[in-house]
Amino acid sequence: MLRQRDRTVRRAHGQQSLGRRRFDGVVVLATEGAAEPRLHDVGWELHAHYTRRAVPAPQHLDRAAIEEILPHRDPFLLVDEVLELLPGERVVARKTVTDVDCAGHFPGNPIMPGVKMVEALAQCGAVAVLSQPENRGKLALFAGIDDVRFKRIVRPGDVLDLSCEVEAVRGPIGRGKVRASVDGELAVRGTLTFAVET
Repeated sequence: MLRQRDRTVRRAHGQQSLGRRRFDGVVVLATEGAAEPRLHDVGWELHAHYTRRAVPAPQHLDRAAIEEILPHRDPFLLVDEVLELLPGERVVARKTVTDVDCAGHFPGNPIMPGVKMVEALAQCGAVAVLSQPENRGKLALFAGIDDVRFKRIVRPGDVLDLSCEVEAVRGPIGRGKVRASVDGELAVRGTLTFAVET
């Protein structure tokens, strides 16, 4: 129900027009007398009054910046660069697979082990969580690996595009949907649960 001096906000999948404003994945329906919107939850519907939430710009991180966030080091740092980072929400990263990543697996037929691909995805997710100011200097540890599926072989020279969408966080425990692909072809996907050291 719309009230004077209010704006009602509903989640939307497509573009909206005429009397509606779109920001941060939410559509604002305007009514007379309302100023800029400020969002607060009211069940599935949101009401807005007077201020707008700022949406941070995605960040890009090189290897040195990643090492400031993650405690991992060579040969076990499996993220080469972060292409997009929204702390606590989303990470898109890249890993170029080398012979060292596949050493001994298997002689004459090098294949990146699935456990290393999952570790690369976990490190990707750890960047999202540990880049938050309240988690700087802490460790993020595995608490669960669910629904992981391997879809293609990954070899030296392949570039793994890694992504993690943080789904839920309760206290020190969180969960994220992860996926890795090579040239747009899915290599592995799954759900990882993590625990941040307190």
